[in-house]
Amino acid sequence: EFDRYCRREYVVLDYAKNGASSKSFYNEGRFAPAQEAMEEGDFLFIQFGHNDEKPNEERRTEPFTTYQEYLMRYVNAAREKGAHPVLITPLSRRHFQEDGTIRNTHGEYPAAVLELGRREGIPVVDLTEKSRILYERTGDEASRKWFMYFPAGTYENYREDMTDNTHLHYEGAVKMGSLVAEGLRELGGIYAGILE
Repeated sequence: EFDRYCRREYVVLDYAKNGASSKSFYNEGRFAPAQEAMEEGDFLFIQFGHNDEKPNEERRTEPFTTYQEYLMRYVNAAREKGAHPVLITPLSRRHFQEDGTIRNTHGEYPAAVLELGRREGIPVVDLTEKSRILYERTGDEASRKWFMYFPAGTYENYREDMTDNTHLHYEGAVKMGSLVAEGLRELGGIYAGILE
């Protein structure tokens, strides 16, 4: 849903794959079509983290070593094509604590993205922090509308109650896209230039 925030001359191609980590997406060859399509002046938005935390060998990376190494594969591929890489920290999960704050479920992965961006001169949109602030300002009840959080029978495909605090509903995808756009505006220059 990010294309709604871009100027008309920009085409957004989404190569994302549910369940993929920075490691599995690369090793399974899923990045190859994006790499082939990339041209000088394009933007490559790179966001992983949720599945890098998983215990299985095909997906697991460690924040300050293998995770950063795989992220750099995407960054270097973009730079080799004359494209502009942008790192995006993982979206916060909607896990409220008793005091109304959001619990960090991503461990050191967001910090590893920020550190890599600083070290390698890569622009970063801190979606982890932006989404955390949004959920806390909105509150537990009201923020449910952005996630797969609804009673049984609401949709034909879902016969049981859904209380998924990770995966977004359509309205949530639109809202989180607006946070990425906000982050690009804050980066300024060519990054803000792609937005309406």
